[in-house]
Amino acid sequence: MSRRGLLGGGVAAAGVAGAFVAGRATADDSATATSGPRAYAFRGTHQAGIVTPAQDRLHFAAFDVTTESREELVALLKAWTDAAERMTRGHGAGPVGPTQGATDLPPDDTGEAIGLPPSGLTITFGFGPGLFRSADGKDRFGLAARQPAVLKTLPHFPGDMLVAERSDGDLCIQACADDPQVAFHAIRNLARIAFGTASVRWSQLGFGRTSTTSVNQDTPRNLFGFKDGTANVKAEETADLSKHVWVASGDDAKAEWLAGGSYLVARRINMHIETWDRQSLGDQEGFVGRTKDTGAPLSGGSEYTKPDFDMPGHDGPVIPADSHVRLMHPDFNDGVRILRRGYNFVDGSNQLGGLDAGLFFLAYVRNPETHFVPIQTKMAAHDAMMEYLKVTGSALFAVPPGTRAGDYVGQALFEA
Repeated sequence: MSRRGLLGGGVAAAGVAGAFVAGRATADDSATATSGPRAYAFRGTHQAGIVTPAQDRLHFAAFDVTTESREELVALLKAWTDAAERMTRGHGAGPVGPTQGATDLPPDDTGEAIGLPPSGLTITFGFGPGLFRSADGKDRFGLAARQPAVLKTLPHFPGDMLVAERSDGDLCIQACADDPQVAFHAIRNLARIAFGTASVRWSQLGFGRTSTTSVNQDTPRNLFGFKDGTANVKAEETADLSKHVWVASGDDAKAEWLAGGSYLVARRINMHIETWDRQSLGDQEGFVGRTKDTGAPLSGGSEYTKPDFDMPGHDGPVIPADSHVRLMHPDFNDGVRILRRGYNFVDGSNQLGGLDAGLFFLAYVRNPETHFVPIQTKMAAHDAMMEYLKVTGSALFAVPPGTRAGDYVGQALFEA
């Protein structure tokens, strides 16, 4: 049963063009509607949810695989693929639906998305290092020989205060949507389908995207009140996507199955908001390297003006040497760029009465050892903003390429 069927006739009544656009038009082969509820195709060259225009809401979950059976793991990936394709179309997670099944059996969909449109839902899957080898080196599912060389637990960077229960995982699912209930519904039902095969290790809700992934999006603000993601790689920059985001054939002879995919870095970054709020506006802008008003570099111009890092100020460069903008700029990092898809989060208050809030950092890169680890090491050691940040969760996943018609997600890893 389509959950849009309760909207007065669904697609048939609204008109296909008005309800959602089939096919894909942006750089990740997905398309958006100019009016009406958005929908993105699940299948394509790359997984949706990477360069798809960033939606406003996130539900992210990492899983531990609990089965020892390769066959059961493959069966789960097949079931997840079918359910994800249905839900991104605006249908229920199962073929029967939340209200039409036998009354003496649990429904194959939980029902909280009845009547809701697709809401731009994308579902993106990833594989963690633990899927290939256990902590003691055991080849769990006969996949160890195909583990990418760079897919391993991220280093413990200076200043990290990692919580094990918020870090790592064998599998991950990123669900993004314009409606938080639609994103929640996706993760809830995929976790339900995984019962007995995989269990949720940790999860994170996010709101208010903190990056732009398309030139058609305005730059959002993080919880420090500053525009974030001005220099992010955009979907329309296809050459930079190939250079910095998509894994290419030949990058790793053991991992040809990953060609066309990417690596996903997830970091839960708590912000010391109360301490930040006591800093002067001038100090805040100096820590970031941009104005809080327009997001322009402190050297002048507008938001997208190239920063002048040599412009002198009263007691050094006008953009401080330890500012976030300078330290993270491609000019000082071998030209490296990353595609960020982060979200704000607020998870109530901590034991001291402060907000448990911050940035759930998500970044897609071609190679974490060249595109993330060196940059994060520099940031942890020298960035003035680190005084106001605490990283409490960390994980790395290999994100397979898009799923072709008739295939399941990650099939090339298991069957090539």
